[in-house]
Amino acid sequence: MKYTVRPISDRTAFTGQHEASRFTVTYSDVLDLLGRELDHLDAENVVVEVDVEERQIRLDGLLRSDAKAKSPGVRLAFDSNVGPLAYATDAFVRGPSWAYVGTGANRRRRDTMAHPWQHNLYAIAKGLEALRMVDRYGVTKRGEQYTGFKAIGAGTAMPASHMTRTEAAELLERIAIGNEGPLRDRTVRDILDDPAVAFEVRRAARKIAHPDRRGGDHTLWNQVEQAARVLGVAR
Repeated sequence: MKYTVRPISDRTAFTGQHEASRFTVTYSDVLDLLGRELDHLDAENVVVEVDVEERQIRLDGLLRSDAKAKSPGVRLAFDSNVGPLAYATDAFVRGPSWAYVGTGANRRRRDTMAHPWQHNLYAIAKGLEALRMVDRYGVTKRGEQYTGFKAIGAGTAMPASHMTRTEAAELLERIAIGNEGPLRDRTVRDILDDPAVAFEVRRAARKIAHPDRRGGDHTLWNQVEQAARVLGVAR
């Protein structure tokens, strides 16, 4: 599942009231379930917001291995086939760090999720799965059950991009090419025509725009991420 981690942008959905999680899955299980549900919704621009600082996020948009969230809250935002959607919860804190799975000779112990926010991301994934069941049983036909969440504002962290491919290429060219010696001969047309060039320019633009870098900027970083998605070189 492709996603970008960002610091939490909207805390209004969090209650500060927690209970111990009883989920005994691994984080890989979480991503598998969430990926399936997001595929059902044709999700794009997927952002997982965690209560971390900008410096705890790597240049590729994922968390650093030593990152520690300050709270269990998590917010999931994405564009879908029914419009922009966002879900957030901080209901669960970490439960048991391991659980027995299987029966008889196959019974074994396995580790579960290490961080409280991962339990809350799983809760969101299970919620999406439950909403999809409404479609499965023929109660709705066009995903009406999801649309109540549109007003939450999925695009706050990384808005749905309305850039054209040319506009995206021009943005990356403006940020990166004048600052990276090996790329100075590249043009907007090169970026549009050659995915390898687009990937190189995107990587250079990320280095320049990342908020941890001198001269970097949160808004600029989001624009680079949007442009990369429009050009299909976000990863």
